[in-house]
Amino acid sequence: MSYLVLARKYRPKDFGGMVGQEHVVRALVNALTSQRLHHAYLFTGTRGVGKTSVSRILAKSLNCVGADGQGGITATPCGVCQACIDIDSGRFVDYTELDAASNRGVDEVQALLEQAVYKPVQGRFKVFMIDEVHMLTNTAFNAMLKTLEEPPDYLKFVLATTDPQKVPVTVLSRCLQFNLRPMAPETIREHLEKVLADEGVTADVQSLRLLSRAARGSMRDALSLTDQAIAFGAGSLEEATVRQMLGSADRSHVFRLISALATGDGKAVVETSELLRVNGLSAASTLEEMTAVLQRMAVLQAVPASVDENDPESAQLLQLAETMPADETQLLYSLCLHGRSELGLAPDEYAALTMILLRLLAFKPAGATTSIRSAAEKKTLTEAAGERKLAPLPDAPTLVEPAPAMQAPFGKAVPAGQVLRVVESGAAAAKDPKFKENSPSAPAEYAQAATKTVAIPVRIQADSRAEASVSQSSSATLVPTEEGEFWHGLVQGLIADDLIAALVRELALQSQLVARDDDQWILRVERESLNQSGSRERLAQALAAAGHSVGLAVEIGRVTDSPARRNTALAAEKQLAAERIIFEDPFVKAMMRDFGAKIVPGTIKAI
Repeated sequence: MSYLVLARKYRPKDFGGMVGQEHVVRALVNALTSQRLHHAYLFTGTRGVGKTSVSRILAKSLNCVGADGQGGITATPCGVCQACIDIDSGRFVDYTELDAASNRGVDEVQALLEQAVYKPVQGRFKVFMIDEVHMLTNTAFNAMLKTLEEPPDYLKFVLATTDPQKVPVTVLSRCLQFNLRPMAPETIREHLEKVLADEGVTADVQSLRLLSRAARGSMRDALSLTDQAIAFGAGSLEEATVRQMLGSADRSHVFRLISALATGDGKAVVETSELLRVNGLSAASTLEEMTAVLQRMAVLQAVPASVDENDPESAQLLQLAETMPADETQLLYSLCLHGRSELGLAPDEYAALTMILLRLLAFKPAGATTSIRSAAEKKTLTEAAGERKLAPLPDAPTLVEPAPAMQAPFGKAVPAGQVLRVVESGAAAAKDPKFKENSPSAPAEYAQAATKTVAIPVRIQADSRAEASVSQSSSATLVPTEEGEFWHGLVQGLIADDLIAALVRELALQSQLVARDDDQWILRVERESLNQSGSRERLAQALAAAGHSVGLAVEIGRVTDSPARRNTALAAEKQLAAERIIFEDPFVKAMMRDFGAKIVPGTIKAI
C-alpha cells in the first residue's frame, strides 16, 4: 500500500477538524444552520491555511444526504454518504475544481460556465471551485461576471486566492469574502502533537517548536516538514536533528551572541559568528532566531509577569532581559530584523552577520559616554543651582532673564563675553508647581521678586564640525538668512505637493541653502548619512518638477538655518503663545488664586 503524506492524510474532513480558523468556521456553520447561503464565496489567505479544505467541506455540507439518505443541508457532513465520499476522493460529478494557475484563459472559463446551464446530476448543488483565481486574465474575469452575479439557484461559486489584491473589484463585490489567517506557532505545535501521537512518533517539545516556527503560519508546510523530519530522524524527532535538517542556529549560539552584545564582548561575538560558519548554520536563520528571542526579552522587560514557567528557556530569557537594557533590546531587534536584507548584498553572509551584530557595539560606547557625560553635567548644574539657593529671598520665585546686552534680534548669535542675569529666589516658590522655570509664560505676580545678579559666561557657538557635534545648544541655534527664507518656503511646498518623502525629505529639511546660481545650488548638512547620491538626485528631480532645473552640490558643515530649525522655532513660538494665553486667562488666574488650582506641566498644546 502506498504511503500517504501527513498533509493529505490529516486534511480536515469537517468544520470540527479545521485548526486556527475559528472565525471562518463560525460564520459558515451559522450560515449553513440557518440556510442563509450566499451564491459566491471567496477564501483568501497564504499557502497551506485551509482554503481548498474549507471549500470541499462546504461542498459536502451542501450535498450531504446523511447516513440514511434522508438528510439535508447541514453544518456537520456525515462523511459516509456517497456525496461525501466522492467529494473527498475528488470524483463527485457536481463538484468541479479549476486550477486558474494553468487554466487562466477565457476559453477554459467559458467551458466551465457552459456546464452551469445543466442541473446537478447527482447532488443537490453544483459547486464550481476556482483555485488561485487571481491568475485569470481580465478577459476571463469579464466572461464570468454575469454568471457570478446571478447564477442559477443550484449553482455555488467558491473562489480561492493567495493574492486578493489582484482580483478585480467587480468580482470582489459579487462574493462573500473570508480571510483565512496564518496560524500561530503554538496552534501548529499543538496540532503536530496530536498528529504524531496518532502516528506513534516520539518527539520532544523543542523539535516541535522549531517545526512550528519554520512553517510560518502554514499547517501544510508544518506537516510536510514533519514528514521530512521523521525520515531524517529515523522515526523520531529530536531538537538536534531537526535543527540540522532546517539548518537553523542552536539557541545556545543565539543566547551566547545576545549575552556577548549585552556585556560588550566583541571577541565573543566574532568567535561565535565564526563557529556558525564552521558548522554551516544559516546566517539568516541566526538573525531570525535572534529576533524571536529579543521579542520575548522585550515582552519580559515590559511585563515581567508574562514568563512561561513551562518553557525550559525562560530562565535564560529572564537573565538576558535583566542584563540588557530595554532600549538596547529594541535597537538590537531592529538591527537583526533589517539586517536580513543586507545578507544578500555582502559577498560573505557570515561577514555580513558579524558586521550587523558589531553595529550595536559601535553605537553602544558613544551612547553610554554621552549618557554619563550628560548625567554628570546635569548633576553639576543642579548642585550649583542648589548652592545659589542656600540663602534665598523669602517667598520669591526663580526666573532667568536675559541681560540688556542679550536683547538682540531673533536668531542672532550671542557674542562671547555676554552674561545672563540669574534672579535668585526662595525655596518655597521654587517648589510651587504652577511656576515653570525658564518660561516667559509664568504668572505676572512672580515678576515682583527682588533680584541679585550673578554672572554666568555664555558658550560661544562651535565653528568646527567636531565642536558642532558635541555642543547641542550651539547646533540648535537658528540664524535666519535670506536664502534660508527662500529654501524654507520651497521645501514646505515640495512636502505639501508630495514631491519628496523619506530620506529625500529629511535631506531637504536638515540642509541649509548656502548659495544658488542659475545652474547649481549648494546645500550644507551636518550629517554625512544624509549626503547620499540617490537622495540628491531625487531632490533635484523634485526641484525640477517645481520649476527649478538646477544641479545640487552638498557639503558637510555647521548648519544654522534649515527648514527643520525654522519649523522648530515656529512650533516653540506657538507653544509659548498658547501657554501665555492660558496663564493670562482671568478665569485661570482666579482658579489658581482662590482655589489653589495648578496647571500640570506639559499639558498645554498649541493648536
